[in-house]
Amino acid sequence: MSALEIADIIGIICFALSGFLIAVHYKLDILGVFISSFLTALGGGMIRDVLADRTPYVFTTNLPVILVVFTVLIALLFKLHKIDDLEGKTAFIISDAIGLVSFSITGSIVAIQNEFNFLGVLILAFLTAVGGGTIRDILINRVPSILVSEFYATVALIIASIMFILEVLELRNLGTITIVFIFGVALRLLAYYRKWHLPKLS
Repeated sequence: MSALEIADIIGIICFALSGFLIAVHYKLDILGVFISSFLTALGGGMIRDVLADRTPYVFTTNLPVILVVFTVLIALLFKLHKIDDLEGKTAFIISDAIGLVSFSITGSIVAIQNEFNFLGVLILAFLTAVGGGTIRDILINRVPSILVSEFYATVALIIASIMFILEVLELRNLGTITIVFIFGVALRLLAYYRKWHLPKLS
């Protein structure tokens, strides 16, 4: 299994859980829960594949759909919807951070494989990481996380920059990607708990 496939699977599971928790927070019905989970988990990857002129991964294999359904069913089994203030819980923060970094990596890898330049790598990683969540947020009428959240989309751009540099230096392999993954998750969690923000115009 390639690094791209591993990161995709991790990202799908974590973002499906993130979409589930957001849906519960906004008291959506069961269909809304599944729509939120599917959009969050698969929306960014579909945008990535379309821009890279590839048939979307979700259209060629059943694994992404199975992963989302399985994740939602497990969340229901463990009655995560009964827990108050899920968005503030450590499980949600970690799940969202892992999904963000995983999809930043997959977007970067696909861009590099398609010989995109530096800007192309940044944009594809960014859209892969935040695309699904942004579509979900617009659908449920809330301000997208990338516009207000602590150092969120910036992490995707940092990961993409590192991935591009690793490719230029011919150091991109499973080992270095794993290190980038750990660094990215740690950076996102640190930014969240330290409440880091980009400067705002006054």
